[in-house]
Amino acid sequence: MIERIVNTSNDEPEEQELENTLRPRDFTNYIGQERLKKNLKLAITAAKKRGEPLDHVLLYGPPGLGKTTMASVIANEMGAQIRITSGPAIERGGDLASLLTNLQDGDILFIDEIHRLHRSVEEILYSAMEDFKLDIMLGKGPSAKSLRLDLPNFTIIGATTRTGALAAPLRDRFGMAHRLEFYKPVEIAQIIERSAKILGIKIKPQAAQQLAERARLTPRIANRLLRRVRDFADVNGDGIIDTEITTQALALLEVDDIGLDPVDRMLLLAIIDNYKGGPVGVDTLAALLAEERGSIEDTIEPYLMQVGLLERTARGRKVTDRAYKHLGKESDKNHNQPKLI
Repeated sequence: MIERIVNTSNDEPEEQELENTLRPRDFTNYIGQERLKKNLKLAITAAKKRGEPLDHVLLYGPPGLGKTTMASVIANEMGAQIRITSGPAIERGGDLASLLTNLQDGDILFIDEIHRLHRSVEEILYSAMEDFKLDIMLGKGPSAKSLRLDLPNFTIIGATTRTGALAAPLRDRFGMAHRLEFYKPVEIAQIIERSAKILGIKIKPQAAQQLAERARLTPRIANRLLRRVRDFADVNGDGIIDTEITTQALALLEVDDIGLDPVDRMLLLAIIDNYKGGPVGVDTLAALLAEERGSIEDTIEPYLMQVGLLERTARGRKVTDRAYKHLGKESDKNHNQPKLI
């Protein structure tokens, strides 16, 4: 698998620590996602007025758009404690029972990658979310007994990149389901300037805009590019990020003027050169690029479709005329047309 500067995962502890430093704590400092913020503000205000916990919330969308950050903001706005875990970390029903029985009234349990919960764990979660009851089986075989425990009134916030992978009974138990959209370039520029201020980085407004245009409309990538360009500025300049330094740094990182990196271009060129623009199946592309299918579907394709370079069809993936133009390739349909003299 090829290492990508625009990778949207933040599995490294250092990356997670930096992300936590840059995360806003309230709606005032959370830039973008205006529709989502408006709906959540209304729900939070109503819940606090009634003195009740917030309805369970499902946040979904491509990685790096701020689902974990939004969960923390919701907790802060509610004045609630938040506990963070992930679907793969909850391996058995006992792990979930331990988490739930240690919650207090009004607490929020954030489950990242909730679509990766084991089905046996999901079934325990159904009654916990709906009735605030926990059903536990004691023992095995004929002597097994069922024990029902009362749970505090809590809120689950689930985050996923794949709503289709969630079981329908689990999905239906969320009172609110909201999609996080890609950000606008002007919002990404504001996020970059805010992050630069927190990190003590000097950046010119034009350079912030230039970075924003290449950050794939994703805050996590914007912050990562900012740090890499800062490194370049410290080594090859006076530490101030201007348009010249930004251009040189991004050229070194092989990130082009709309944010594509070598893996993006490899995918588009594979479809063009090997399959005449498509359609081609995603499993075939995964084999060609030595990438996992999930990685292609979750981290590469969403942005390529957002900027109009790739299409998903019933028969497979197809590149668009804009992709041919961006890569400097001639479309077969144009190539076969008679030329005017």
